[in-house]
Amino acid sequence: MTPTPLFFLLLLGLMGARATVDLRTAAAMAAGLCKTRPTDIVFIVDSSRSVRPSEFEQVKVFLAKVIEGLDVGPNATRVGVVNYASRVKSEVSLKTHRTKAGLIKAVTKIEPLSTGTMTGLAIQFALNVAFSESEGARVKSPDISKVAIIVTDGRPQDNVKEVALRARDAGIEIFAIGVGRVDMNTLKQMASDPLDDHVDYVESYSVIEKLTKKFQEAFCVSDLCATGDHDCEQVCISSPGSFKCACKDGFTLMDNGRSCSACSNAATDVVFLIDGSKSVRPENFELVKKWINQIVDKLDVSEAKAHVGLVQYSSSVRQEFPLGRFNNKKDLKDAVKKMAYMERGTMTGQALRYLTENSFSAGGGARPGVAKVGIVFTDGRSQDYIGDAAKKAKEQGYKMYAVGVGNAVEDELKEIASEPTGEHYFYTADFKAMTQIAKKLQINICQEEDPCECDSLVKFQKKVEDALQALTKKLDSMSKRIALLENKIV
Repeated sequence: MTPTPLFFLLLLGLMGARATVDLRTAAAMAAGLCKTRPTDIVFIVDSSRSVRPSEFEQVKVFLAKVIEGLDVGPNATRVGVVNYASRVKSEVSLKTHRTKAGLIKAVTKIEPLSTGTMTGLAIQFALNVAFSESEGARVKSPDISKVAIIVTDGRPQDNVKEVALRARDAGIEIFAIGVGRVDMNTLKQMASDPLDDHVDYVESYSVIEKLTKKFQEAFCVSDLCATGDHDCEQVCISSPGSFKCACKDGFTLMDNGRSCSACSNAATDVVFLIDGSKSVRPENFELVKKWINQIVDKLDVSEAKAHVGLVQYSSSVRQEFPLGRFNNKKDLKDAVKKMAYMERGTMTGQALRYLTENSFSAGGGARPGVAKVGIVFTDGRSQDYIGDAAKKAKEQGYKMYAVGVGNAVEDELKEIASEPTGEHYFYTADFKAMTQIAKKLQINICQEEDPCECDSLVKFQKKVEDALQALTKKLDSMSKRIALLENKIV
């Protein structure tokens, strides 16, 4: 059957419309992804004796990178820096620097004070001086935010609870970042609610820089679709302060309103391999379980389609439940929530061997001829060798995703992940940012189809030709009626 010229014109029109959508999306991503709302920000930085000079340099790099992502200017974001130990020193006031370059240069010149840790005194100074109009703070207004970001690594030598409460009551939003052996209760006493959004912890100053993105995004006001701050798998459609999801041609929006499917008949065996070592900590392990269930929400769990297994490891490996035990999302998610935290070590290599030898075996519930997907989560360096087991998993045709948080080693994640590694490995410094990874991690397994898709093209062409024939008949009928009318008028 020879395609007609009109068939190709219609096909090109469809392709052109789709290309226009892609171009608009690219333009939105390229145009200012983030414009920070007008904010007065004061960094309150601990430079006590416990902060080594090299570590203080890392704090300054963190400050500079956060500032780099802000829209600095007299009518946009103003930035101040307060340095403290046993005494407090104003390094940069909100009125000092009106350009980003001048501000960053001033930050690089700050020197540590290297005495005690009077955090309460520093907050009082910020409240009374740094956020005063004489120092460049703007008059209190719903349109201008006041934000303090406290960075500390120890237990304060004075009271912080009452002065932090006064600062918050004055309209100052407080973020508290703790490093190393910091007292977590102190951070919670200082920070604004909700604490999950305002308290951050890193194990050392060497990784504090990885919190940069969180704080840049915290001050962002922009098109949610352009910034990528959405759940849509394929197409995001903006609306004021919100968005809705859509799919590309040939895909269907699933019931969750976010995911798109072109593979409704694809069966998949998915096994989560979860690090339950001591370094994860109980509160973060709860976040990991929520993350697993976020991914489960995107799967079509059923007897015929997606089966899910769960394995936890530390110094040993424990199967929580095998593939195929649960064939609906409710029971599956309930089982994930009940997973008990193991603690102890990090034997990732041993866990990978268990995955290849047990989880994806017939005895482990795996189905023959079905695509196999392994999702490995870890927060630290493996205490055993992972190379052989990681290689074997990929050689056996398993699609492997590697997800790391905190002190996870990115080279190990890349070694575990399938090719292309950019699509199969993910890293974040903060457990609270794992929800963003869940949004990005897409398990797309489709049954093989005829790449030519000739049958579909023939059907489409037949529909077009039938429509043209019907249109031709209507035109002939109209022409005859017009001729009759003309004869009557004459």
